[in-house]
Parts: sequence; C-alpha cells; structure tokens
Amino acid sequence: MSLSKEKDPISLIFQLLGFAFLITGLFIFVKIYYPVTKAEINYQVARLIPTPSPAPPVDPAFSIIIPKLNINTKVIKNVDPSNSGEYQLALTRGVAHAKNSALPGFYGNTFIFAHSASSWYQANQYNAIFYLIDKLNSGDEIDLYYQGSKYIYKVSDKKIVASTDLSYLSNNLNTKSLTLMTCWPPGTTLKRLVVIATPF
Repeated sequence: MSLSKEKDPISLIFQLLGFAFLITGLFIFVKIYYPVTKAEINYQVARLIPTPSPAPPVDPAFSIIIPKLNINTKVIKNVDPSNSGEYQLALTRGVAHAKNSALPGFYGNTFIFAHSASSWYQANQYNAIFYLIDKLNSGDEIDLYYQGSKYIYKVSDKKIVASTDLSYLSNNLNTKSLTLMTCWPPGTTLKRLVVIATPF
C-alpha cells in the first residue's frame, strides 16, 4: 500500500505532462489549420448561395478580385520578395506585388504572392487569402484593378514547384502575364503553388 502511494505523485506528474503535450499539440494544429478550414468552409457555403453582383475593388489603386473564390483584397505594390521583414509586413495588409515585376497594363509578368513565411509556425499568421487558389482551373477569371482601370485575366496553367524554383518569376517583356503564388500544402512552406494567367 505504501509503495502505490509513493508512485502516485510521479504518476500524476506524467499525467499532467501528457495532458500538457496534448493541449500544446491541439493548439499548434488549430493555429496552422484554422485559416485553411475557415477558407474552405466559406468557399463551400458560397457555392450553395447565389452570389450577388461583384463588389467594387477594396482599393481601386491596386486590388485583385477572383470571383470564383470570393477574393477581393488590396495589393501592396513593389514588395521585395527576398526581404522577409518587408513582405511579412505587407502581407498583414493584403497580398504582395513583387518588386521589379510588371504592373497591370504593362508588358511583362505581374507577380503577386501571399501566405509566405520563414517557418511552418509562422506560415498561416501573415496571410490566408490565397489558400484556395488551388481550386482555380483553366479559363477561370482573375481581375486586377490598377490606378482605376480593370484588367481581366484568364487562368492558363497551375503547377506545384519546389520552394527553390524561381523560374516562374521570369519577366518576358514581349508578353503580358499574371502569376499568383502561395505556399503549399496549406499551413506549410514545403513547396509553392503557382497559378499563371494571361490577359483576356
């Protein structure tokens, strides 16, 4: 009887540690996947409810609207994609237009990115706006608003690339194109999902 009493405090400590690990794991899981789940639920609900006429852009100076995904957000212009501090700050206010990429209406590749972080635990806290761009298919519409003008693009390609692959950043000044990029799978920084669109 005395032996079991001596083991009770140790058993209690292990139970508390196990409970603490369980709560910590649950917290991390929710922190990573809550924005993904919320975006997915909103998307599925929106598909069941008739959508009203498109809302005006949140900022006529520079915005992106993706009707299929109910995305309507500000684009932060000329953000350095190699400067973590700069793009993380930009992603708290909208999605980011890569510095030195083309602007809408001009020749070259307009490169816009979101949900980019230096580590997995930061991956979802900066921006979840592009979580659903994997649902875009060939022919889907993407609208850019820049300095009061509207530019319509249609999706032409979608691919998953290595996080080190920068080929989609190419800026061919003989054509006009739009590239959207987000980390993939959602909640990680393992790879990149790239959606390419051309003017319509």
